[in-house]
Amino acid sequence: MIRVSTLFSASKHESDGRVIIVEFESFLLLNTYAPNNGWKEEENSFQRRRKWDKRMLEFGQQVHKPLIWCGDLNVSHEEIDVSHPDFLSSAKLNGYTPPNKEDCGQPGFTLSERRRFGNILSQGKLVDAYRHLHKEKDMDCGFSWSGHPIGKYRGKRMRIDYFIVSEPLKERIVSCEMHGRGIELEGMKLKYIIVRESLPRKLKGFYGSDHCPVSLELSKLEAEVPESKASI
Repeated sequence: MIRVSTLFSASKHESDGRVIIVEFESFLLLNTYAPNNGWKEEENSFQRRRKWDKRMLEFGQQVHKPLIWCGDLNVSHEEIDVSHPDFLSSAKLNGYTPPNKEDCGQPGFTLSERRRFGNILSQGKLVDAYRHLHKEKDMDCGFSWSGHPIGKYRGKRMRIDYFIVSEPLKERIVSCEMHGRGIELEGMKLKYIIVRESLPRKLKGFYGSDHCPVSLELSKLEAEVPESKASI
């Protein structure tokens, strides 16, 4: 490891602790927690996310080494990356409809966010590691976040946690998997039991968060010794 940084540049995003960059001899490891898009045209919602995406686009075009980018990116790129695209694309908060139709829908699944994310990938010559290996929708284990198990979001799932790699690393992708299924009804009930009784019980599909861990495995180069493995 050469250095660790928590800054892109002078920006309020970094003061939130949303960025960690670790530079190694042969690649950069970037971990980010992207701000949620929100529901309205406000400074801390749409405007903030647009600025974040612009900065990510610039960073992806400037990196001088192969990049591994991971974290909660708070966007589902394609319809295949959500369980119920029609429901999520028409979602509203308290009946509010943004003036720009591309900003309508569930945060993380609006057309504007998805298009900006696609542009970040294409302009930065970046590859979605999970989708590179998994071409079809997996309704059981293909999503990293699930909605609240009670109410209209029950069973609604999104893939918003990623490993993204530079094109030169694409052929070294051995596996990229999501582990667990987020918060499901059975897991939520058991969580309450654990809190109340302090008993160690196994949670089905629940790992202490509404997000599932994601892992990436890269094959070794001929000059390297162990294989590269990472997880979030």
